[in-house]
Parts: sequence; structure tokens; C-alpha cells
Amino acid sequence: MCGIAGKVSFAGAPVDPAWLHEACDLVAHRGPDGERVFIDGGPGRPSVGLGHRRLKVIDLKPAADQPMHNTECVAAGTASPLAVVFNGEIYNYRDLRRDLQSRGHRLTTDSDTEVILHLYEECGPACVEALHGMFAFALWDARKEQLLLARDRVGKKPLYYRFDNRSAWFASEARAILADPEVPIEVDAPAVRQYLALGYVAGPGSAFSGLHRLPPAHRAVVDKAGVHLDRYWSLDYEPKRHVTEASAVEEIRHRLHASVKARLVSDVPLGAFLSGGIDSSAVVALMCREAGARVKTFSIGFEDAAFNELEYARLVARRYDTEHHEFVVRPELVEVVPKLAWHYGEPYADSSSIPTYHLAKLAREHITVALTGDGGDESFAGYRRYIALRLRASYGRLPSGLKRAIAAVGRVAPAGGHARSRVYDLGRLLRTAAQPIAPAYVSWFGFFEPDTPILDPDFARLTAGVDALAPFSDAFDRHRSLDPIDQGMAADVGVYLPDDLLVKVDIATMAVGLEARSPFLDHELMAYAARLPASIKLPGRTTKALLKRAVSGLVPDEILSRRKAGFAVPLDSWLRGSLRGMLTDVLLSGQSRTRAYLNSEAVERLIAEHMSGRTSHGHRLWALLMLELWHTSALERARNARRTAA
Repeated sequence: MCGIAGKVSFAGAPVDPAWLHEACDLVAHRGPDGERVFIDGGPGRPSVGLGHRRLKVIDLKPAADQPMHNTECVAAGTASPLAVVFNGEIYNYRDLRRDLQSRGHRLTTDSDTEVILHLYEECGPACVEALHGMFAFALWDARKEQLLLARDRVGKKPLYYRFDNRSAWFASEARAILADPEVPIEVDAPAVRQYLALGYVAGPGSAFSGLHRLPPAHRAVVDKAGVHLDRYWSLDYEPKRHVTEASAVEEIRHRLHASVKARLVSDVPLGAFLSGGIDSSAVVALMCREAGARVKTFSIGFEDAAFNELEYARLVARRYDTEHHEFVVRPELVEVVPKLAWHYGEPYADSSSIPTYHLAKLAREHITVALTGDGGDESFAGYRRYIALRLRASYGRLPSGLKRAIAAVGRVAPAGGHARSRVYDLGRLLRTAAQPIAPAYVSWFGFFEPDTPILDPDFARLTAGVDALAPFSDAFDRHRSLDPIDQGMAADVGVYLPDDLLVKVDIATMAVGLEARSPFLDHELMAYAARLPASIKLPGRTTKALLKRAVSGLVPDEILSRRKAGFAVPLDSWLRGSLRGMLTDVLLSGQSRTRAYLNSEAVERLIAEHMSGRTSHGHRLWALLMLELWHTSALERARNARRTAA
């Protein structure tokens, strides 16, 4: 696991080594174990600079450092010069390595990085199709004068890029590209509008004009003619598998076990996040079956009993005799919150980033690699909003008179209440029953509606044509022939998973130099689950029913039978308590940068309503706070660093 950055000047202008080293410094937290750079080319041919920060996990020897070259095969006269920088893990690399050696390739390390080089020698950009794992890499082909960028199928590892007709840049994090004085630092106004709706900026764009994210399951060949994007994999939900529940249960357990086993390959200590939910508990149980030593587990709790799940994590830790570690998150976050805003680099409002960061920090004191339970909900129907999609489909078949009656009830249904309660769910379902599917679906996890009065009138006019929910509208439209449950899971896999949840885990873990691996996100396991009938994944209103059967006996019954809680944070009380001063100082300041986007009077009303205790706006206020802190902690720091350097 590493941080990468680089630049290609197709006109031959030299790559500035000072910028390349600075770019590496800005992602040093992702790779604290060393730095190397490679600069080559020009004049008369493209100039290239590749930078790498390494977190040593597999093959710890210096020979496995990057940038890596295919030196042996070039010397033997069997290949043209290549160089690669790579972030991630390839779980089938040993099988690929043996196959390459059988065909005469000369490999000198036991690293997965070298395998990528030699696969490219064999089949060019198609090499990515043989890789099983999580990855983002950039490979320079000197003979063809082209750069290959590639990202894993689900989007576990990030990759930003920019192209301006003369040069191409890439990096694990946006700030590394923005450090180049040739790159303008400009906020993308439509992205801010989308952030206020979703709580994050959805790809393939970013919060910065001209800066893009390579989409999951895509590769890009970049040459002097431009960026040529190509999708190399998709998750197919049809045709459906004709299987019995019993055989599906057996196959899921087998595939999950194999996925966990594959992710235990490491030359450094590893352990697991243990939340007390079904997914992480199953991962820990299967780890304990394979591990040769006592498994280390890590859990986060809160003082507020309504949000504290430590007792459930302890059930699993005791059953499997893990070396268990806990940390209780308290709302003394004044120093941590700006740090998180800097690390995320773009505005990001998922408050579960707070416990995820603390969990990663706790784990890093003991291990370098952590297995997680991420991805189970999106493959096995774990969210309550999928039930809403099924009920919504039934609503569409009702007589028009009954629809009008439901709409009338929805207009007077209370919008407040506890976000985890069934009453709250019912009110939300009634209020959104007649809406188009995308806004109705986003209401389950979104922030501000598109016509929200929170917007400054000028900013609202500037971004009036922006469809903030377009990523979800497009996803539902592409999958409109599917069962509603599959539609929701497909939308989440395409948008919510790579642009919110996986961003959260990647940034929070890499902020402390910890590698996170997710067995449920094995693409072959996901492909098997996608083609199972939705009716057996979510029969009636029992979420994750099939997975519960598959892990029965591994996970304690108390965990299997409890209602899904999620990784929620007591934001409402924190913002009325110890974070109140920070919230008001930041958002109500006359120097607030977000005044360009927000209606100050509407912000004041929102704060006053929340502080009164009659209405809860915690997640919305957190989104506004993180937008402002993004400006001061990330955007302004980038601009000031450039002014200082000048």
C-alpha cells in the first residue's frame, strides 16, 4: 500500500524534481517507509517523472522498492523499457508470477508490483484484467510514449488525473497534483452543489476544476493525443442463477472463506476491525480459522449507550479468543476535525470518518494490515432503504385515489425523530412515495434537497442547471429492468460505495499508514452474489437474510438477530455540547469562505433550530462545518503553500 504521483510532459519540458518530491511528501502518510523517484526523457521525446511513497507489506527488501523497471527482460532483449508505480495489493500475484516464469520472464523480486510489469509485456493494457485485488497504478511505456492508468474493479484505491493537451498528471490524492504551479487551483461550483446534496463529490469529477478521478473498473491510455478511457469490467445482475437457498448458502460461505484466506498474505503484522456487526464478525471468525497465531481485533465505542456497540464486538472477541483492543471516542475533536478535513482533500461529510480514523489509529499501534467487513450490505441487501424500494414498487401499482391519500399523509408526516426508528422510516417513505426514484432513494442518506433554501441566491443561480443527483438517476436508469432490490444495490456499488464508503476507509486508514483489506469486496464473490435472485437475499423485510444463513454458526446468534445499527456517531449531542463553540465560530464567522455558497440567515436558522433541541440537524450542520474546514484546511493551505514557494 502506497502513495503515487507523477507527470508526463509530451512536449518534452523537463519534469521539475522539486515538485515531484513535494508531491511525494504530500502523500507521505500513505507510505511512511520510504520514497523514490524516477525522471527520464526530453528533449525531443516526452519527459516523465514518477514518484512513490512506500508502505512495506509484501517483499520488504529494497529490490521491491518503486518506481520499478523491467530491467532484466530489457537486458535480455525481450522487452522495451517500462516503469511503474503501484498502490494496492494483488492477491493472485503468486499464481501469475509462476505462470510468467514458465513463459520465460525474468522476475527478480517476490513483489506483486513486478508482476504487473511483466503482464504488461505480455498483453499491454489488457494486463489489468488478470489482476485480482485492490489497485491503482501508472505504467510508463517509453517505446510507445504512452502512460497506462488503471484502477481496481470496485474502486478501493483512488487515482486522480489531469490532462491539458501538453501534460498529464496523476496522484493518489488531489493535493499532490495541485502542488504543481502549472495546475490552477479552482473550485468546481457544480461539485459543491452536489456535495451539499450527497455529502460527498461523486466521480468521475472532483471538487477542483480540471481534476478527475479515474472511475472504478477503468483503465486509461494517455498519450499526446489525449486520454482514452476504457471500462474493463462490470458487475452483472443478470441472467439470474437458478440455485437453491441451501446451495447458495454453501457457495457464499466457501467464497467468503477463500476471500479471507487470500487477504492474509502479508510480511507484516495484520489484524481486523471488529464492529460487532455481522460482516466484520464473520471476517474475524474466518480469520481465526486460518491464522497460525492469535488474531488481533480492534473496536470503537462511544459514551452514549445508544451508539455504543462494544458489547457485541466483545461477544466475538471472547468466542474466538482474539487479542482485543478498544477505544472510546469522546467529543474532544477540535484538533481532529481540521486534520480530517485536510486528509480527505475534498469536502466530505460522512461523520463515521471520525470513529474510522480513531479505529485506524488504534490498530496502527499494533499492526500494519487490517481486514474489514466493508461491502457486505451492497452485495447481500443489508440496508433498510432496499425495503423502501420494494414498497415503492408496490406503490406504483396502487389506484390513483389511494396514491393521492398517501401523498396527503406524507405532507403532514413529521420530518423529525430518531433517524434509526421505524416511525422515521415510515414518515420518510410516505413523503417520498410520489417522487422520482433518485431523490426518493437519496433521501435515505442525503443532506440538503436540490431546492434547499440554504443556498446563497447568486450561487443557486450559478448552479441552477446542475443535477446533483445525476449519478444516482443514471444508475437507476441503466438498471431499470432489474428487480428494485438489485437496482438499489447496483446504484450503491456504482456510486455510494466507491465515492463515499471506500473513500472514508481509504483516507482514514492511509492517514496513519494502515492498509485495509475487504474480503466482501472480492469481485468474484460480488459477481456471484449479484446474480442471485433478490428474493432470497431480501425475503420480506429481513435484510441480509441469505448472508445471515451463510455465517450462522460462525457469528453469535445475538449479532445475527439484532437490528442493523451502522457506524453512527452521536453528532446531535456533540454539536449541542463540546463542538458547539467550534460550529458557531466557524460557520457564523464574517470570514467564512462558504458565504459564497450559503445563505447566512438560513445557516443561522438551522443552527438555532438544532440548538433548541426540537429538531435534529446534526448531519446537515456537520456537512456545512466540513465544507468550511475543507476551504481552510485543504484549499487555502494548498494556495498558501504555492504563494510561499513563489
